[in-house]
Amino acid sequence: MKIRLLGAGAVIAMLAAAGCATTSPGYGGGYGGGSYGSGNCSDCGTVTRIETVARGENVPNATGAVLGGIVGAAAAREIADHNTDSKGRKNTATVAGAVGGALAGNAIQNRVQASSTYRVYVRFNDGRTTTFTQSDLGGIREGSYVEVRGGTAYLR
Repeated sequence: MKIRLLGAGAVIAMLAAAGCATTSPGYGGGYGGGSYGSGNCSDCGTVTRIETVARGENVPNATGAVLGGIVGAAAAREIADHNTDSKGRKNTATVAGAVGGALAGNAIQNRVQASSTYRVYVRFNDGRTTTFTQSDLGGIREGSYVEVRGGTAYLR
């Protein structure tokens, strides 16, 4: 009776262990790379997540206008100092330079923030994970099998 219980317990333990040994979907087949081909690629893996990140996302919206205004005012004042003796004209030039600089700085900041980059998460065949940022996905989507070279992912 004890042998039957031990045998049944061993069979149940083997089935439970076999159920735990399955691979996760989407991560290749472990070290061999699964159905994706070459098992020799140490820098190949599956894209697990992609996030869109606006450039300069942590810069306040008024930064470009403020910095542009300061630079514009300083430049206009310097030019006015060399071209006129009138204090009123110097002040007018300084204000005009500040306004022009603020408009230009705001436009530059908006253009820079409009372009996006992508934060790409990759799980390599050997289980390592990495995250990096690139400006062009080149057709890469979540679940794509990629090779990472020089901090950039390329479709395989």
